[in-house]
Amino acid sequence: MRARPMERAFTAFAWLSGAALFTTVLFFAGYLLWHGGPVLGATLVFGSADPLAALLFKQPVLDGIFPAIMGTFALVLLSVSIAIPLGLFTGIYMAEFASDRVRRFFGVFYDILAGSPSIVVGLFGFSTALFLHRYVSANIFPCLLISALSLAFLVLPYLIRSTQTALENLPADIRLTALALGASPTQNLFYVLIPKALPGILSGVVLSIGRCAEDTAVIMLTGVAASAGLPRSLLGNYEALPFYIYTISSQYMDYEELARGYAAALILFLVCASLFFLSFVIRSLLGASIRRNR
Repeated sequence: MRARPMERAFTAFAWLSGAALFTTVLFFAGYLLWHGGPVLGATLVFGSADPLAALLFKQPVLDGIFPAIMGTFALVLLSVSIAIPLGLFTGIYMAEFASDRVRRFFGVFYDILAGSPSIVVGLFGFSTALFLHRYVSANIFPCLLISALSLAFLVLPYLIRSTQTALENLPADIRLTALALGASPTQNLFYVLIPKALPGILSGVVLSIGRCAEDTAVIMLTGVAASAGLPRSLLGNYEALPFYIYTISSQYMDYEELARGYAAALILFLVCASLFFLSFVIRSLLGASIRRNR
């Protein structure tokens, strides 16, 4: 009976915290829409170019943010393509095959890497580009590939930890049922454990995608440029929305130009919000499918 007032206070605080977070997100989105909404449109994205011709890559966009949008998508796709296989298989090893000593030893390094500032990862990527330029090929400079590798290195801890946690939190009966019916450990892993843990794994993947899409410090040092156009190769410069927003906010000449930065920030915010919403939908569908198959 004595704990009931404390439980009520804790529940009220939890509700207030959730409401405060929701209100903050609405205020943030409304603030961006208030300042960037008036310039949000096809002209912002495509400039003076024809939208259809630009989408078909038949006409270059010289005064719009279409190259930055495409550069962001190229950067995210390349980064997660590198990071997801490494992160998933490392997380599987940590959860299912590593001994307690190995798990504790490498867990410390993953936590340190997860807490490292992104500017440190950017400096590492920049140093890698200088090393490759000097000792491998004089044609290698900070570029899209170096940025993608650096971002993949940055998000690896999230993928590893989310995969490891999702597998370790599975109930014991799920782990033992297939083995008791004669399945091998590999069959149990790929046909039972990973499908059951997929919603949790997917959360780490989407979080990594969002981190790749919004990070500025890493790409500033590893290949992004203000006016590079569409990405032409892995070893070329590129544009990206985070750097465009940073450039506009630090060098704008009038309010109209600043409004373009707000509109670009709103587009980036909507992209990240869409990814998280897609993750929620997929997790819900997977959870419903798992409950039906039990």
